[in-house]
Amino acid sequence: MSEDQDDIGSSGKSVALEQRNTGEDGRRFSPSAARNRQPIAEVFAEVMPLEGRILEIASGTGEHGAFLAAQCPGLEWLYSDVDRISMDSQRAWAEHAEAASRLSGPVQLDASEDHWGEAEEGAPYDGIFNANMIHIAPFAAAQGLLKGAGRVLRDGGKLFLYGPFARDGEIAESNARFSDDLKRRDPEWGVRDLERDLMPIAGEAGLVLDAIVEMPANNLCVVFRKG
Repeated sequence: MSEDQDDIGSSGKSVALEQRNTGEDGRRFSPSAARNRQPIAEVFAEVMPLEGRILEIASGTGEHGAFLAAQCPGLEWLYSDVDRISMDSQRAWAEHAEAASRLSGPVQLDASEDHWGEAEEGAPYDGIFNANMIHIAPFAAAQGLLKGAGRVLRDGGKLFLYGPFARDGEIAESNARFSDDLKRRDPEWGVRDLERDLMPIAGEAGLVLDAIVEMPANNLCVVFRKG
């Protein structure tokens, strides 16, 4: 299970599932992002475009984008979020990170909306990255993410998802407990089923499943390709 995202409940308020620290320069730090960024980067390097433009949806603290951009010098990375606290941290990372010259944004983006505003106007993108959002947001955000990827990715572009998933009605015990806890926090949250909940929407959006990689703590990296 995963907790490294600043998440938005039905109230619209930022809800972090772990304690974060904020540096003097405004960058926020997530313990779980520090733990999982290297395994994510290793998979990212194998399955995603390593040159071009990446749009990150729900960028959280901004650490994943800063780390991946530093690992992949051919990428330009655009942060986006719906939450002001997260956007402040992303802005600080875009100013102070090692790969600062290739980090931009953040732009305001609500994945559940039918148009992604400034981010959509910058399309097409070579890739979209999203970690730990769809289980800690209303299902409309997952629907909007997949539909939006179909709109803004170039042909052959890829959508990279990271987090816990159920698989065709089966779910790991730890993920089931996590999902129950999330639903107690907000009834609109919960771990989504890849085959039953997400793949039908992806297909309608013109996305095909490209890769599934098992990760530590019963998480997955799931990659969809446009076209």
